[in-house]
Order: sequence, then structure tokens, then C-alpha cells
Amino acid sequence: QVRLIESGGGLVQAGGSLRLSCAASGLTARLYTMGWFRQAPGKEREFVTAISWATGVTQNSDSVKGRFTISRVNNKNAVYLQMNGLKPEDTAAYYCAAGQAVVPGPDSKNYVYWGQGTQVTVSS
Repeated sequence: QVRLIESGGGLVQAGGSLRLSCAASGLTARLYTMGWFRQAPGKEREFVTAISWATGVTQNSDSVKGRFTISRVNNKNAVYLQMNGLKPEDTAAYYCAAGQAVVPGPDSKNYVYWGQGTQVTVSS
């Protein structure tokens, strides 16, 4: 059974930082692309960033470029999202996802497994 468990969310002031973690089990991580999505209340789910586990190639949305960084730790089957320079508009539930696309990308249809999400709230 595949499980993705996010952690690290919380309340932070604007300009602050958080690091989200996604622990993956039940899958061979090197065969997957891992992504982070977010969804704010009343809004559609939005792509944030993704990484190919095998190659390390990443893709970021324009809204987080230069502020957020995705990384993976091979021997821990874990993916991290380092978020710096947080803004109130970053407030959302953040979801980890795993898919088998060769190139990491923003289409949520390419992600098969999803975590339960972790809440990030940025106060102004």
C-alpha cells in the first residue's frame, strides 16, 4: 500500500520560512516523479513544484520561483519543500503527490498517489 505522509506545516509570519516533508512508503521512489500542490479555500488546486526522483530535474511554478526549493533524500524515501520568503498568498493546504511521468510537470492527472495534506498559514 502506497502512503505519502506530509508534515511540517504551521503558522508563520510573512517573510518567514517553513520546511515541509513528505515521507513515501510502499513505492520504489526512484521510479517516480514527486510533486507538491496546494489548495487555498475556495480556489482550485495549484501546482507548486516537482522533481524527478531519478534525475533530480525540477520544475517550479512562477509564483514560487526563487523562494521555494524541492529536494529528495534517496535513502530516506523523503521529499522536502523548503519555503522561504513566505507571503500571505502562500496560505493553503499543501499536498505531496507521486506519479510516473518521465519529466516532472504541473498536470495533476499525472500524479497517482496523494497525501492527506498539511496546512500552511502565513500571517501578514
